[in-house]
Order: sequence, then structure tokens, then C-alpha cells
Amino acid sequence: MFKLIGAVMVIVAAGLAGMALANAYARRPKELRQMRSALQMLETEIAYTATLLPDAFSQISLRCEQAVARLFDRAAAELKKMSGCTAREAWEAGINEYSVGTALTESDLSILRNLGNSLGVSDQTDQVKHLHLAMEQLKATVEKAEEEATRNVKLWNYLGFLGGLMVVLILY
Repeated sequence: MFKLIGAVMVIVAAGLAGMALANAYARRPKELRQMRSALQMLETEIAYTATLLPDAFSQISLRCEQAVARLFDRAAAELKKMSGCTAREAWEAGINEYSVGTALTESDLSILRNLGNSLGVSDQTDQVKHLHLAMEQLKATVEKAEEEATRNVKLWNYLGFLGGLMVVLILY
């Protein structure tokens, strides 16, 4: 009886681990699209309304998805502290807070970090160009992430349960 309960627990645990990995693959394209949308909002705030960066970050944090809003909210808070930090440092602080629970990879986050290098240090036109570049890079990354998700979501779902089953068969 205990062997059966233990076997079921191993299979369920391995299956849940596989599902967690599959979930990360499925979340990544969605989060990239949300980030791209938020950057489009930032472009609008900079190019058309000429909003100051702390205010623009605050406005975007109110209008975008909750996960992405953390990045903009933190960056706005850092800039509004008036502690002398640059826009790049505030953006980096926002990325660090955002990256904790995200499905984005380091290469995805590096696109955002590179964008932070140009925020607040150049004129409006140049910042818009950098935003366009980041959005194009994210667009290409979204396409790759969707392909990976298509390939890997089913794989990890099945592999988790089958791996658990294999462990049970080996042990018993």
C-alpha cells in the first residue's frame, strides 16, 4: 500500500515539475508581447505628449499588465525619490524587480537593459529610435519564443509524467 502511495507521489511530483517548465515556455511569449505593448505606450508618452520620464513610467504602470507594471512602477519610484540616480539606474532597478518572477530569459532582459542605457540621456527623437529598436528586437524574440513554446509545452508536460513513471519503474 505504501509503495503504491509513494509511486503515485513520485509520478505526480515529476508531472508537476514538467508542467511548471511547460508553463514557463507558455508564459514567455505572452510576457514579451506585454512588454512590447508597454514600450509602445512609453514611446507615445515620450514622442507625442513629451511627458517627463518619471511621470511617463507612472502612467504606463497604471495602464499595463500587472507583471510589467512592477518594472515601470519601480523605475518611477526610483526617479521620484530625487536621490540622484539616473534614468538608467532607475530602469535597472525596475528590471531587477521585474525579473524575479518572470519567464523571460537573460537575453530577453538584456534587450531591456540595453534600452535603459539610452533613456534620459538623449533627445526625444533618439529615445524614440532606441524604443523602436527594442520593440523590433522583442518582436523577433516573440516569434522565436512562440516557436519554442509550440515545441516544448507538450514535450515537458509529457516528459514530466513519463519521467516520474520511469523512476517508479526503475525503483520497483
